[in-house]
Amino acid sequence: MLTLVLIAVTVLVSWQAWQRPRLLERLILWPPAIDRQRQYDRLLTHGFIHADWQHLLFNMITLFFFGRFAEQLVTAMIGPVGFVLFYLSAIVIAILPTWLRHRHDARYRSLGASGAVSAVLFAFILFNPWQLIFVFFLPVPAILYGVFYVGYSFWMDRQGTDNVNHSAHLSGAIYGVLFMLLMEPRIGAHFLRELARPSFG
Repeated sequence: MLTLVLIAVTVLVSWQAWQRPRLLERLILWPPAIDRQRQYDRLLTHGFIHADWQHLLFNMITLFFFGRFAEQLVTAMIGPVGFVLFYLSAIVIAILPTWLRHRHDARYRSLGASGAVSAVLFAFILFNPWQLIFVFFLPVPAILYGVFYVGYSFWMDRQGTDNVNHSAHLSGAIYGVLFMLLMEPRIGAHFLRELARPSFG
């Protein structure tokens, strides 16, 4: 239920931002506004706006499929408020390396929920490493997708040849794993056991 609420809020805010450019400019991560004007809320609000429908749909579809499982898991450990805090904190934590790298760059902007969605995705992978997920309609074990995702994000972040914030993807993925291990250390042993016995399903 909370996953659907987060999706609905994100879709609504993104749509409103497309209709009102001044709102988008106020919510987007623009480092100088944080550094000079102390608008620290941008570290969070950028995660509720997107560049276009394609950007929004990709993130929200991913959140829909994996967020519901993460919501159940986190809720069982620390309650429903814990899941919301996990998601919101993932938005902030995932963007911090980007902000620190570009904090004096007036030309830099970033937006989108990708960092938090990565955290949710990797929380799922940690618990179900061999679960088949569909990538461009092809079934791929979650752990293999995770390895490719991290490698690709790291390589593209070093290249810096597109407008995608791959650093946030990496930071979100790391945060998702660390958060789950901090909340329930036994998940680490569970992951290793599951990893040792492949079962595609």
